[in-house]
Amino acid sequence: MPLFYQHNINGSTKLGVWHITEPEDFFLAKVPLQHDITHPHKRLQHLAGRYLLRFLFPGFPNELIRIAGTKKPFLADEAFHFSISHCGDYAAAIVSRTKRVGIDIEIPTPKVARVRHKFLHAEEQSVLKENTAFTAQHAATEDIFLRKLTLLWSAKEAVFKWYGNGKVDFSDQIRLQPLSDVLPIPGEGTMKGLFLKQGTFSMALPFINFKEICLVWVMT
Repeated sequence: MPLFYQHNINGSTKLGVWHITEPEDFFLAKVPLQHDITHPHKRLQHLAGRYLLRFLFPGFPNELIRIAGTKKPFLADEAFHFSISHCGDYAAAIVSRTKRVGIDIEIPTPKVARVRHKFLHAEEQSVLKENTAFTAQHAATEDIFLRKLTLLWSAKEAVFKWYGNGKVDFSDQIRLQPLSDVLPIPGEGTMKGLFLKQGTFSMALPFINFKEICLVWVMT
């Protein structure tokens, strides 16, 4: 059973990350396939995410999940709040009986550096460059830079999923504190963020920087 990570935040909120190595039949024996997903790997990711919901809370009613117009999955009666993320061979989920939640996992790749202007505010980009002293010729420095970018991207994705109503400008409406020069791999910490779409809302974003993936979540 490849449970990669589990964190029981409190009695009503839990999260987990699953390393997908099982065949499709393993998940189908536990949870229904609610959508017509033709791509085999995407179907596996979908099933693993829903399997995690029931793994974290055995009474989770997967069969009652609905999809909003913004593509956010939800339960009509809000007996549970939840969020799911997939990346590569990993699936993550956070479930809470009492809190609004969001979660995201990402695998660090050079692509995140090429698109950073799309999700980082100019001030965030400036601080990130100053703190990292990025030099492309130094592999270790480049890895730290990509890790920081990936954590920032993942944090903004987690906030977007927490919000759940779509149409968020990642660069202007989600702002994050700069990450320090010290970024242990593996290691963990908490970012501070501001959600600015509807007034100003402060939030904490715990993160874990695993060797394989970056994980960020939020609950309010």
